[in-house]
Amino acid sequence: MATVLICRRLPRLSRAIVLSTTAERKAGSGSGKSEEKDDGNPQTADTGTESAATIQLLNPLDYRVLYNPSAYTKSKAASQQRSQAPGDTFASPGTAWVQRTLSAASSQALPSVRNAPSKPKSKAVLDQTIQACFSTAQNKEEAEKEKTETHDSKEDPRVFQKGRPEYRSLSYNRFEPVETLPFEEGEAILRVAVGEDSQSPGALTDSFRKLSRLPAERQAALVADPRFNALCGDTTKTIGSFGTSELIDVLKACVCLVLPAAHPLLNACEKEFCRRAWDMNLDQLLLVADCWRCLERQVPSYLSILFSYANVRWKDLTLPQFVQLVYIIGEGRRSPADLTQKVESTILKYLDSFTLEEVGAVCLGLFKSLSGMSDHVMRKIADRVSLQMEDMSTYALVNVLKMLRYSRMDHLPLLKELGKVIPPRIPTINIQGIMHVTLTCSSLHYFDEGVLAAVAASLPSKVTYCRSKDAAKFLWSFGCLDYEPPNEEEFYSSLIEQMHRKLHEFRKFPEHLLTGLLGLAFLKRYPEELIDYALRDEFIQKTRDSKYKLEKDLFTLGRSVEIECPGYRGNRLPPQLCQEITEMVLNFAEQEIYVRPEIVEAASLLESMLGGPEYVKKHMILPHTRTSDLEVRLATDGRPIPFNFKAPMAEKKLEDIGVSLTDDLMTHLIKGSWSLMEVESEAGTPGQERGEEAPMPHTGGDATFLSRALDTNSRLSVEPPSGRGLEASSLTLNGPPREVKLALQVSNRNHYCYCSKRLLGLHCLKRRQLRQLGYMVVELPFWEWFPLLKRTRLEKLSYLQYKVFDPALLSGAG
Repeated sequence: MATVLICRRLPRLSRAIVLSTTAERKAGSGSGKSEEKDDGNPQTADTGTESAATIQLLNPLDYRVLYNPSAYTKSKAASQQRSQAPGDTFASPGTAWVQRTLSAASSQALPSVRNAPSKPKSKAVLDQTIQACFSTAQNKEEAEKEKTETHDSKEDPRVFQKGRPEYRSLSYNRFEPVETLPFEEGEAILRVAVGEDSQSPGALTDSFRKLSRLPAERQAALVADPRFNALCGDTTKTIGSFGTSELIDVLKACVCLVLPAAHPLLNACEKEFCRRAWDMNLDQLLLVADCWRCLERQVPSYLSILFSYANVRWKDLTLPQFVQLVYIIGEGRRSPADLTQKVESTILKYLDSFTLEEVGAVCLGLFKSLSGMSDHVMRKIADRVSLQMEDMSTYALVNVLKMLRYSRMDHLPLLKELGKVIPPRIPTINIQGIMHVTLTCSSLHYFDEGVLAAVAASLPSKVTYCRSKDAAKFLWSFGCLDYEPPNEEEFYSSLIEQMHRKLHEFRKFPEHLLTGLLGLAFLKRYPEELIDYALRDEFIQKTRDSKYKLEKDLFTLGRSVEIECPGYRGNRLPPQLCQEITEMVLNFAEQEIYVRPEIVEAASLLESMLGGPEYVKKHMILPHTRTSDLEVRLATDGRPIPFNFKAPMAEKKLEDIGVSLTDDLMTHLIKGSWSLMEVESEAGTPGQERGEEAPMPHTGGDATFLSRALDTNSRLSVEPPSGRGLEASSLTLNGPPREVKLALQVSNRNHYCYCSKRLLGLHCLKRRQLRQLGYMVVELPFWEWFPLLKRTRLEKLSYLQYKVFDPALLSGAG
């Protein structure tokens, strides 16, 4: 009996796609659970309970599942002790068509094919597809906006105002119950407005109060009514004669009537409030500011006066006034610099008296206004939240996490408590809240598998409510932490499909597309058509015109595709752009990266150990990863090979060394029969006390170091394997030897997840690509190398000798 295979077609990927029916997956797993219902998204709604296809993304070039951008780096720089090292940071960061009509002659699933060569789609077909996506995207966006969306419902940032009665005089209450005005009375008020030449300020104010009580459907038509416009005109003419309380009542009525932000009456009100602001009290000023916020009207002049007023009378601020002021600062998206210190001192003053919702409101206000917060104050807030997190609403907690992320605060007790409290709440949190929880973990490099697994399990059913930035940040966060959840294929397939649905948004926000694609690249996932779109000339120009510095991210993506997707046939970065960015990155490395003490010390010691600068190259093997390497090359028998002939000391002539080529010396060089005693007698310093550091001689550096590194009194030295051949001469008489290329990584803790030895996604990508290019990656982890920097030269040399001449490297290369 013929069956119908229902599948969802995704754009071409650099991996093969395997489709299997839900029924077959259940049979294979023995699960008897009924499949989940469609989430109700109008774009993908199904009309039945047909089996949905699962999309499995296969990986190129021996991909093994292990575990796990510029636009999101506007956070306060961390302190020097915990800051991301410059150059080691990673900036930081469309509509899919749906087909459900594929028929099959049997119920067998399509076979799994790995590394299948991709067939390039013609440019005309691809462009036609993208244009079709754009043409339908707008209609679908409108349909989504009309639909009640439960997962993306906006939280009320004013919920803190319900905690104290004092906020009633400081803010406008939309939900205050009022008696509806009968239609006839409204008509009578409007007739009076036209019939009388002028009315008193009191009468005009009373008319506005009453009209604001009209039914909502009548209010919508009121703005276009000529009689109402006449009433507004009379008010504008006599606005200077209104009392302050009367003028505030008129403004509150305008909020209730939802007047357009550019309405002439509001222009007159703003000028009048600015004129008389210094004669008002702080409660009135805050109430008016709140009304402007409700009207979504930008009033920078008024806010400047409000902040100046509050600055002068700061000592008189009550707790509710302070919280409301910080809320207004946040909603205005501007931070008065002269209030920063006062805000921090007031937070400390009232911290124990704040409700938990007020703590969240203060954090949100400072986050929205991009106001910095000292580590001391942020840590005090985090201390309180970590102790009371169970009692805190998710919305308030997310607001604290935003500020924690912005402050780059590594507060371990809070993060650990987050891992206990948040996972059970994830299914009930809206999509933006989930995104901020996830982004906090990735921004702080904090890996909590419980949190990430809960996010991954909940997201696919809500993914259609992701904005382009949400989908991008989810992909970035999981890629940054190098985590692939148990439901990885469902998780990533749903997000990639959502990126296609939102393709039209990337024209305006190119940073989101690059952020998402880089997160996928960290995990060796390359959605081919999205990459082809990101590398088009038009999109590249958009990235260059962006206010964010996106060229480096584009460079990382383009080079990664070249290395890891050899079958890719789409657009590529222009060579001149690659050259331009490469030069920029290398210039930065010369100034900021290569001069770091841990790298300088390692390079210097390696030169002494191996025989000179021609044996070591300090550079970026992969400039698109923006981190440095120390390259060393060995013959398969373990002898170092010179290759860096551009090094300053690499062109020394033989006679400059000052060693005569005697028959005895040649015998030693050819036979490799240097004994420890002979070396000590020639290069050692007689009478040196044990424990003192021996100076390295200028001649015979290779052999001299080896004699000391192999000394059994050296605590970190490791005996080399027999036959390794570590003579000063690195070349055989039979021509150039086979090479083992080593890429030494001098890491720091910003390459790893917080308080762990788990590499971050960017550095996993780098090591993966180095191996793919034929390098053996040798790690000098910070927990080993940094403590050694304070030890003796001999101990450091012994450690490097152990790392470089590890027998496992040579056997692995062989």
